[in-house]
Amino acid sequence: MRHNVNRRWVVAGASAGLASLVVPSARAEEFKELEWDDLIPAGLPYPQIVDEGVMDMVNDTWQPIFDEYARKFVDELEGADVKLPGFIIPIEYSNDGVTGFILAPYYGACIHVPPPPPNQLVYVNTLEPYPSDNLFDAIWVYGKMSINQLFTDVGETGYGMQAERIEVYEWT
Repeated sequence: MRHNVNRRWVVAGASAGLASLVVPSARAEEFKELEWDDLIPAGLPYPQIVDEGVMDMVNDTWQPIFDEYARKFVDELEGADVKLPGFIIPIEYSNDGVTGFILAPYYGACIHVPPPPPNQLVYVNTLEPYPSDNLFDAIWVYGKMSINQLFTDVGETGYGMQAERIEVYEWT
């Protein structure tokens, strides 16, 4: 499945800002907490961008070149109920907020720097729009994980998640 979104649209949307919302869930204790390393199969090194990549001037997209580990996924995560922290890169909107976004492991991924490898990006669909007055806050996303390769102008994702709950990450 190929899904293209213009980078300018994403940056414009990110700077627009929306109001905060937490989607409640009674199932919070049923979600396995993941770290980003958990999205890489055991024993494999962290994938690297091998070359600088290629800029597609016609479509205004960056096409990085990754090593052979970038598209290796953890099969056991398919269908798992998980919770994963990260940062929002908004992709799809409704009048009420963000309805689809890339969850990235660090601030500025995909927009300010070359994107992380596909097994370090998760495309998230929300049940309820997620308005946020600061899309730069770290969040927790709770939901069902899938292995789902998707191509956008800001990055290639290897995982997908249907968000049941989103909450602001509390730094301790």
